[in-house]
Amino acid sequence: MVELTVGDISAISGGLFATGAIFILLIFSLLSFGILRMFQHKIRTGWFSFAGAVVSAVAFGLILNQWFV
Repeated sequence: MVELTVGDISAISGGLFATGAIFILLIFSLLSFGILRMFQHKIRTGWFSFAGAVVSAVAFGLILNQWFV
């Protein structure tokens, strides 16, 4: 059984928190917009949204690797 404990998040900088929050909102909003467009039968716009989410995720990984690791 896994025991939940309280973690100390005071070491997380404000820049890391803001970067994570912005990119998480961007990636998941593009994914949900892509799914919405697919249901609306606007296939090309949906694929562009999915591609934007992938590009945003890669950019997020590169930014984390460059600035915060």
